[in-house]
Amino acid sequence: MVTRRSFAALTVLGAGSLLAAPGRPPRLLPGKPHLRVLGVSPLNAETPAHLLDEPITSARRMFVRNNGLLPASTEPTGWRLTIDGEACLLPRRFSLAELRTQFDAHTYALTIECGGNGRAEFHPPVPGNQWTTGAVSCAHWTGVRLSDLLNAVGMTSDAVYVAYYGRDRHLSGDPNKVVISRGVPVAKALQPETLVAWAMNDAPIPALHGGPLRLVAGGWPGSVSGKWLHRLAIRDRVHDGPKMGGHSYRVPCEPVAPGANVAAEDMCIIEAMPVKSLITHPASGVRHPLAEPLALRGHAWAGERAVARMFLSADYGQTWQRVALEEPVNRLAWQRFRGEVRFTSAGYYEIWARAEDDEGVAQPMLVPGWNPKGYLNNACHRIAVQVV
Repeated sequence: MVTRRSFAALTVLGAGSLLAAPGRPPRLLPGKPHLRVLGVSPLNAETPAHLLDEPITSARRMFVRNNGLLPASTEPTGWRLTIDGEACLLPRRFSLAELRTQFDAHTYALTIECGGNGRAEFHPPVPGNQWTTGAVSCAHWTGVRLSDLLNAVGMTSDAVYVAYYGRDRHLSGDPNKVVISRGVPVAKALQPETLVAWAMNDAPIPALHGGPLRLVAGGWPGSVSGKWLHRLAIRDRVHDGPKMGGHSYRVPCEPVAPGANVAAEDMCIIEAMPVKSLITHPASGVRHPLAEPLALRGHAWAGERAVARMFLSADYGQTWQRVALEEPVNRLAWQRFRGEVRFTSAGYYEIWARAEDDEGVAQPMLVPGWNPKGYLNNACHRIAVQVV
């Protein structure tokens, strides 16, 4: 059941983020002012919702999700990309210069969201980084289409998956251990927006975000967009690399009761992310004069789909008003929304946001189906407003 939260708690953490250690002072990350550091080994940091107000996410505002340590070197000059695997017809190795000169470059704005974004709201609590709302971004990515690379090497008729390998280092220090190796089915790999990228927002990709080369597959969990990319394997089976099995980036194939033990064989791989939205202006905890309308804006996205309608509520979801929603700049980019709310009396309010995709699926008002790793929380975002 939705209950009224304290104004102080909402001000500090933002509505929808109340299980994330209230009262703990945020730790800041150099070069990324005001991001909340959730862990340092590996480094993970999220962006407060109001700092994601940019139409296109800048590097300084982009969340950080690592599974291991950064590569010992990210010097682009000697960087190579190998493409091989059981279902690869002609294995090849490319330098960055060859990727740039032998293939057409393409640029797309692509939404990347961590599968565990919103994990802090699940109850009973689940292990892992306690993301609230800030593990999402939409930057411009430039690179070669993965489909063009796959066409260049050729695939056998039994190709099933395209897996990535990065140069990040395992926390154990063992150079032979792979940190994470996931990927996408061939159908996703062949989408024109799936890129092997070398630039972000018209600049070389920062090392912290996977430079000099990374995979970008928008609309799916960020874990499929492998960073520090040095190898792609065309597999004749569903990839079985680290973080592909067990409970990693999987949810129960059928709904389960909160806190249930779920066997690995009853878990299904996450593919497209669900419909979701985020209020980016104003920041939660704003004080607002009664006589003036409150202007709001934010972003909405829906995995492989488009967002068709956007709504705001100022009365805990009892009534909703439809607000203006922009078209995406391209497929798999988030969409900007704008609206305003008027108040009839002073007091405490929460503004809720709810997006609906082009197949009529809307965000739930409560945290959706519990799962052992706390994935896919797309409950309505809300902010606190004190009207005076």
